[in-house]
Amino acid sequence: MTVGDIYRAQHARSLADREGFWLEQADAIDWYRRPDRALDDSRAPFYRWFPGGTLNTCHNALDRHVDAGHGDRLALIYDSPVTGAQRRYTYREFRDATAELAGAIAALGVGKGDRVIIYMPMIPEAAMAMLACARLGAIHSVVFGGFAAKELVSRIDDCAPKLVLAASCGVEPGRIVEYKPLLDQAIDMARHKPAHCLVLQRPQCKATMVEGRDLDWATFVAGKPSAACVPVAATDPLYILYTSGTTGQPKGVVRDNGGYCVALHWSMKNLYGVAPGEVWWTASDVGWVVGHSYIVYGPLIYGATSILYEGKPVGTPDAGAFWRVIAEHKAVALFTAPTAFRAIKREDPDGKLLKKYDLSHFRTLFLAGERGDPPTIEWAQRLLKVPVVDHWWQTETGWVICGNFVGLELMPVKPGSTSVPAPGWDLQVLDAEGHAVKPGEIGAIVGKLPMPPGTFPTLWNADDRYRQAYLAEYPGYYKTGDAGFIDADGYVSVMTRVDDVINVAGHRLSTGQMEEVLASHDAVAECAVIGVADELKGQVPLGFLVLKAGVEQPDSEIVAEVVRMVRDRIGPVAFFKTAVVVARLPKTRSGKILRGTMQRIADSQDYKAPATIDDPAVLNEISVALKPAGYARK
Repeated sequence: MTVGDIYRAQHARSLADREGFWLEQADAIDWYRRPDRALDDSRAPFYRWFPGGTLNTCHNALDRHVDAGHGDRLALIYDSPVTGAQRRYTYREFRDATAELAGAIAALGVGKGDRVIIYMPMIPEAAMAMLACARLGAIHSVVFGGFAAKELVSRIDDCAPKLVLAASCGVEPGRIVEYKPLLDQAIDMARHKPAHCLVLQRPQCKATMVEGRDLDWATFVAGKPSAACVPVAATDPLYILYTSGTTGQPKGVVRDNGGYCVALHWSMKNLYGVAPGEVWWTASDVGWVVGHSYIVYGPLIYGATSILYEGKPVGTPDAGAFWRVIAEHKAVALFTAPTAFRAIKREDPDGKLLKKYDLSHFRTLFLAGERGDPPTIEWAQRLLKVPVVDHWWQTETGWVICGNFVGLELMPVKPGSTSVPAPGWDLQVLDAEGHAVKPGEIGAIVGKLPMPPGTFPTLWNADDRYRQAYLAEYPGYYKTGDAGFIDADGYVSVMTRVDDVINVAGHRLSTGQMEEVLASHDAVAECAVIGVADELKGQVPLGFLVLKAGVEQPDSEIVAEVVRMVRDRIGPVAFFKTAVVVARLPKTRSGKILRGTMQRIADSQDYKAPATIDDPAVLNEISVALKPAGYARK
């Protein structure tokens, strides 16, 4: 048997025998009524998984482990360097606290099918809030803590929540972000008015309460009778998670209960290679899909111990923060965004801070959210001496599209590639006319329908929009919106968003490919390439370089060297002639670089700071840096 045979056999069976493969995986989940079949395709392209099955996701995440005699196993470790607090919860303690909170929510009239908005920071009560809603069959919608009032308004009006669960504030390095004024403003502006807000008062900031609407979490929840788990259909919604839409109206991605439970349980063992009872850490936020799937639901459904971290990769207190958490809690694997490792690499390029910690138990680093550029992956591999697995998925898909399935068998790591498709994914690369391209050629990556369990069945109250946004352009396929290629070994490389493939004098070029070259320069910590307007060639690439700490080489020399490197490795056709050095790049709170906004600034177009931006001040820094190069003339 050669390397990859185990994976290939599983993947082939998942496509040839969907019913048998996924019903077998469903046996790992507790059902009140086991589904008779895996896939309902009667309303294609609106596919549903595990029709007829009933279950409860909170029961699968908490109660069943207690019932099986694992109540004393650690469920959650809360680690907050920004407040100096740590808390640990066993499965029994977390189950009991969640059931009490569910009882309080039920006392406010929330039941099966009702919507609840959760507007909270990275604290254990945020995970309890999600699970308490799931316990009742209510549908939660987590909004990233500190999101602007305008963004909250669109979500309140779209999903019409009966209740909002909120905290008084979030804690960032050096500042307190008050949530309650933003929530009050949003409710004032919204057409829909939630009946109640249950507010957790954090000691760092006490919120002002609105009489008759707002309730104090601590006093209201304490002593409420525990709520039992409510059976729901496998096809019933578990949550709505909003992602940005091109029209300005956010898209409410719907996640079902049954398919999600089955997919996440499978992935914890077979993709991430974690065993029940081991400590697993996802350094993300519960406001993002990664936090939903792999801070809260995935590890708990599987019976692992999940770390919930309220801190940053650098600055809380230094670039050794991640090593401290891994060592202290004995995490066997970490899942985070490449941007976090680029930040660590920038502050501590030689990895000196790592020497303070014992990471002998640490097995695997998983990256997703932004493309894992080969220089960062190779740096992490040298430093940690463990496999570094870049994998690819989206808010819409809920779990991995492509990865290296460590729990099945570790296949060779190809830096720059997200490895191979997950079970249930039949991926193809198509050109603009919808024809398949040759191996190694860049095109639009699409997935043949149906998508596997755990992916989104539709958008909230927007079936037509779901069809138009994702299914219409390539009939019979899901449009991922990403561009890349599949090589002769079947490995998938996601190079860029389709919108970031630039057309230079008729040549379609990937900005991700150019970023790979720039990032390989010894002085560069991270980078971005965008396409900017050019009268002669239509578009030309423009680079942005963030340098490592302590670099003394003049900026002009570094720019000249990266320009030469792109010419040598990609060729003159790339027409890469300009790059600017900047202190930092504009990013979302989840670490995605805001290339579209940077392009509008460079092309002197009107723009507004995206709601998801981490620090709006960086946009002015980009504008100032571009002016000497002849861009951002407004």
